[in-house]
Amino acid sequence: MNNAEKGIQILQLTNDGDDLSPNQLSLLELAANNHLSELGQQAFNDLYQNILVGDYQEYFHSIEHLTVDHEGYIYWKGKVIEHYSFQDYEEEKKAAEQIAAKCRYLESINVEVSWSTV
Repeated sequence: MNNAEKGIQILQLTNDGDDLSPNQLSLLELAANNHLSELGQQAFNDLYQNILVGDYQEYFHSIEHLTVDHEGYIYWKGKVIEHYSFQDYEEEKKAAEQIAAKCRYLESINVEVSWSTV
C-alpha cells in the first residue's frame, strides 16, 4: 500500500483527520505531498499502524490527558479547558505544564475540571 492509499484510510478512520493532532495532520500532509524523509516515512508508517489498532492519541507536549485541537483549544481528558497558541515552543510547553498541574490539583480536591475552574 502506498502513502496515498494509507492517507485515505487514515482520513476515513479519523473523522476526516479531525481526530488527529496538529502534528499528526502535518505528517499526513507531508506524506500526501511526497515530502517525507526516511525518518518521516517511518513515523508515518507507525502512525498508520497505530490508527489501524485505534491507539493514536497524541498528548500535547507529551503531558498525559492534555490534548489540543487544530484551533488551539486545549482539552483535559476530553473537556475543553483553555484556548491559546504560542510562537515560542518553550513558552507553550511551560504553559501546558502549568495547566496540567492545575487540572491535577483540581482533581485531587474533587473539583470538576472545566474552563471556568481552570
